[in-house]
Amino acid sequence: MDFLSKEIEGYIENHSSKENDLLSELNRETWAKVLMPRMLSGHVQGRVLSLLSNLTNPTNIIEIGTYTGYSALCLAEGIKSNGELHTIEINEEHADIAKIFFEKSKFSKIIKQHIGEAKNIINKIDKNFQLAFIDADKENYSNYFDLLIDKIDINGIIIADNVLWSGKVINKDKDHETQELDYYNKKVDNDSRVENILLSVRDGLMVCRKISN
Repeated sequence: MDFLSKEIEGYIENHSSKENDLLSELNRETWAKVLMPRMLSGHVQGRVLSLLSNLTNPTNIIEIGTYTGYSALCLAEGIKSNGELHTIEINEEHADIAKIFFEKSKFSKIIKQHIGEAKNIINKIDKNFQLAFIDADKENYSNYFDLLIDKIDINGIIIADNVLWSGKVINKDKDHETQELDYYNKKVDNDSRVENILLSVRDGLMVCRKISN
């Protein structure tokens, strides 16, 4: 579902900071060679992720759902020089593409890739995080939030993608994935440990800041 006209989307892109050459190459590669390329964060959302990372200036970032690596490279733009970005992907083909572009980037030494089920990996990473990005299987968003919240420092941020799900979250009759995303939005909104805003960027970003344990 397109929330904005193509003309307005173009105006937004033209008045946002540009993606760098590597991100542009990865964008083209994904659209040319990977199924469901709309899963890519893309230019505008990537700039939002980069801006939030730069504002947070995290030491450690965790990402659930690497896909082809675009969002990880954007998030890495704000990380401290001694930091680490841990990104988890279940699809080995996607992870292989991401690895190629990670190795081309200046962040190659700080990005740590994990392959497998995120639910089995999150607690094995012995780190606290200041920034998290959830962009994986929608039915597990709430489970990922529960696994992450105690590992997020006060003032740390959790971002979840696709929370509007092409506008289906307001439908009376919802399929299972839509129900789970609607539940996630309500769960975050009612959690006293965080403050939150749901942004209508692309398919919706739920951004919450941890304010208490």
